[in-house]
Amino acid sequence: MEKNSVFTRLKKYSPIVLIGVLLLLTLSGCQANMEPIDAETAGVFNHYVIYPFSFAIKFLAGIFNGNYGLSIIFMTFLLRLALMPLMMKQHKSQLFMREKMAVIQPEMDEIKGKFKDKNSAEDKQKMQKEMMALYEKHNFNPLTSMGCLPMLIQFPILIGFYYAIMRTPEIAQHNFLWFNLGATDMVLPFVAAAVYFVQFKVSQIGIDSAQQKQLAMLGYVTPAIMGIFSFNVAAALPLYWSVGGLFLIFQTVLFKWIYREKQPAFKTAVEPK
Repeated sequence: MEKNSVFTRLKKYSPIVLIGVLLLLTLSGCQANMEPIDAETAGVFNHYVIYPFSFAIKFLAGIFNGNYGLSIIFMTFLLRLALMPLMMKQHKSQLFMREKMAVIQPEMDEIKGKFKDKNSAEDKQKMQKEMMALYEKHNFNPLTSMGCLPMLIQFPILIGFYYAIMRTPEIAQHNFLWFNLGATDMVLPFVAAAVYFVQFKVSQIGIDSAQQKQLAMLGYVTPAIMGIFSFNVAAALPLYWSVGGLFLIFQTVLFKWIYREKQPAFKTAVEPK
């Protein structure tokens, strides 16, 4: 059976996939240092990423009369707002990739069909050469068109904010709405899971049915993992995830609205001469 090209594997990715990766990275760090953070804590990441976030959380809580729940909500909003240009760049890259693929897909299928029953190493090499020639013909690099760099830049920022919440002991001493920020809550995990499930559904609007099927399982697994994990952590974390997820829903709808009328012209621009 013919192996998929690198691009065929990578083109399945979407923001929800990277959210899942971020969650797994977070889970994998559960055994990391969770000692309270302060200005004297050693480590570059601690000093320049985690501590500034912790300081900002406490500073805003002071402005909100000691309300750490409002502080986390406001900080999450500011953080997502600051990252929004990067997310827009990623969205544009993914839009470019989809539109470009719509143009070159027939030629790709033709090349794959030609080598369908040829499994020798020489034939596979020839197929890869023809694929590369096709990409060059359309001035398209599938790896650089993925738009992964903006998301990679966000990883240390989002993980740093996660650890700032975990390592700021003052948060655990306060209540917000009906729950204690430092204790587990039985409602917020369902809220967080539901928010990210809705975010996944919104992200799939306008995506072709084939890709929707490829990502369908992940759309259920990622919110479920997030919900389960939320039952075992302080309520401050699912609060942060829920607010961030709501912002992502708004952001996704906004981006799809901004680019809704640009797509036809954009598609024409990438068609081969």
